[in-house]
Parts: sequence; structure tokens; C-alpha cells
Amino acid sequence: MIPADKLVKLPDHITYEQGAVLMLKGLTVWYLLHKTFKVEPGPSRADPRRRGRHRAARLPVGEGARRAMSSARVGSKAKADLALANGCDHVILYNEEDFVARVKQISRNELCDVVYDGVGKTTFPGSLSCLRPRGLFVSFGNASGPVPPFALAELNNHGSLFATRPKLNDYVSTRKELLEGADTLFAAVINGKLHVPINHAYALKDAAKAHIELESRATTGAAILRP
Repeated sequence: MIPADKLVKLPDHITYEQGAVLMLKGLTVWYLLHKTFKVEPGPSRADPRRRGRHRAARLPVGEGARRAMSSARVGSKAKADLALANGCDHVILYNEEDFVARVKQISRNELCDVVYDGVGKTTFPGSLSCLRPRGLFVSFGNASGPVPPFALAELNNHGSLFATRPKLNDYVSTRKELLEGADTLFAAVINGKLHVPINHAYALKDAAKAHIELESRATTGAAILRP
């Protein structure tokens, strides 16, 4: 059983499949870009799947997020093409390029205000080197394994940085927060500002296959199970 205060009613124009994506991927991007660090016109940000840093969030929500420059770090040409097709300003293949050097080049040595790192072990501590003094390192995923233990002094060595390891449940812990995020996403979809493509759909009997492909990083975008 799920407590009633954790449920959200889908508007008529939102499908169940879209709702399944929005309530996980969508809310994750919402809190990362609006709550963990409020992306507004001006700041540069990085993401392991968009512009000069590492950021694994691919569904920017709001005009401020659209106007801020974005860079993504990706692990394959196919994912690079996908990021560019979805509006990413710059894409860096971190398995083939020195992504720190590329971030410096793209930002003209100004570096980034925030790095959203969903890759983990492979891109750390390079992510810290992409940040300007007092920048924010946001670790929200472990695609290549968890970030290894490190001394807090490492943040000082890179310019008095801040670091956080957020999770969705802590940003929608109250009914008010949950509805704020859901209503923002639903409105963006209904207004045509946000598109929710379903790139992979698996039958429920193929749940094991879905897990294998997700763990092997063979998928892109949203994946759902259909009953």
C-alpha cells in the first residue's frame, strides 16, 4: 500500500507512461535544477550528459535552464548525438577526451558554477577541477561506480568548493514539495515546453532484461515496464 499523501493525480493530458517518467526522471531534474542549485540565465553548468561539466539530467525545466549554457559529458557517440539533438550546447566524450581541458576551453578558463555528476568514479576528481572557486559539486549517480572516499581538504584545494550527495526523497518529503515539483512538470508538458520521449519499453516479463541493459548503460533516455 502507498500512503495517499505520496500519490499525485495525473492531469487528463498526461499519459500513465509519461507520468511514470516524470515522477522519477522529471522530479530528479526538477530538484537538481531548481532546488539543489537554482539554474538561472548566466551561470554555466556541467553535467555528464550536457555542456562543460557532468550533468546527467536531460530534461531542463523552465526558461532559466534553457538560457543557461549547458555541457554534457557522455560515454559514446550515440549519446553525444542525442544530447546535441536535445539542445545541449557542447558535448564531451569523456572516454576519449581530456574533459577538464575541454571545459576550460569551452568556458574560456572561467570554469563552472555547478557540476552535476551522475557518472561517479570515472569522472572524479576531474569534476572538481571543472569548478570555479566556491562552486558546487553535485554527485547524484554512480554509473561507473561510487565516488571513492576523499579528504574534505580536497575541496579546499580546488577553491573552497561545496559538495552534496542529494536524493529525490529528501526533496519531496512533504506533500507541498511533491505537488510543487509535479505541477511544474505537468504544466511544462501541457504547455509544450517539455517533451517526454519513451525510448525503451519492456514487457513486465522482460524486467530482468531491462535491468541488464540499464546496468550495462546500453539505454538512453526513459525506459519503462508495461504490464
